[in-house]
Amino acid sequence: MKKHYFLFIYSLPLFVYISLISNGWSTLLPILIYFGLVPLIELFFQPDATNIVKDLESQVKQDPFYEWIIYLIIPLHVFLLIKFFFVIDSTEVGSIEYYGRISSIGILLGVTGINLGHELGHRNNTGLKYLGELLLLTSLNTHFLPYHNAGHHLNVATPEDAATARKNELLFIFWIRSHFGSYIEAWKIEIRRMRTTNNFLFSIKNRMVFYTILNVILIASIYFIFGFKVLLSYLLVALIGILLLETVNYIEHYGLLRTKNEHGRYEKVKHYHSWNSDHIIGRSMMFNLSRHADHHYNGSKKYQLLKSIESSPQMPTGYPGMMIIALLQPLWFFIMNKKLKELAK
Repeated sequence: MKKHYFLFIYSLPLFVYISLISNGWSTLLPILIYFGLVPLIELFFQPDATNIVKDLESQVKQDPFYEWIIYLIIPLHVFLLIKFFFVIDSTEVGSIEYYGRISSIGILLGVTGINLGHELGHRNNTGLKYLGELLLLTSLNTHFLPYHNAGHHLNVATPEDAATARKNELLFIFWIRSHFGSYIEAWKIEIRRMRTTNNFLFSIKNRMVFYTILNVILIASIYFIFGFKVLLSYLLVALIGILLLETVNYIEHYGLLRTKNEHGRYEKVKHYHSWNSDHIIGRSMMFNLSRHADHHYNGSKKYQLLKSIESSPQMPTGYPGMMIIALLQPLWFFIMNKKLKELAK
């Protein structure tokens, strides 16, 4: 995939901005485009499974183009969220504009907020990790990083992982189990870390304590500056962002399980423990996250370097389309359980 395709992600803040300044049906542009038009287009385009030539990997890794795509979208993300606070305050609750703007910012928080926060949270650079935490804070989902890095990547495709969907598990049940399960596990991870480093369990060095303080400050600030209506609207968009994340979690490992050896230990994470997609639009929107098997092989690998693995399980379409299918549970089970049966042969 050519590198300029990743610029497609900038269409999201553009359409969100249009949603915030326009009226009527145009306020629904983000949801209509990314969960209507994009899934439809991806049905008619073949996936692109080409990988970067090994000799060029070092050059691509150091190419500042890919980093600046990330850096420049962060201020846009923050700007649009702040503008939302002002615009939604004067938007009539129950109007098409209200629902359009709520859904638009919710998509923004899920895609450029949580997904980009995920990308930066895997970096070895402390400053970039802080930026990742800032992005996750905008959707009140700061517990994601402690659990994702130290829990999900360790226990993926096992019953111990809150973020691995089980075969025939209903999506709304998974939403609850994954979100609250990962929140509880994040606290356990941080408390263990405090004990290991001989720190007070609930000191400010405990990231979950620090994140909780930040969440309270953010919520209180919105309430005292903008009032209850804006706060309630913000909580709704944060919820949409979180549900988008959990739906992505649902489709990424649905029904895939690692086996135990004779010593009761799980096998190492392999390429066949993640569902993958090489559909170009979904890849560009999600910073190559749909090349998920390679991400689990090396979590710190930059998004532009992630490879397509031919023998990994493939989804029939890209992430946006698969998320829509996941909401249509009978169709999801029909398609994906059939694929699980084929994998078991």
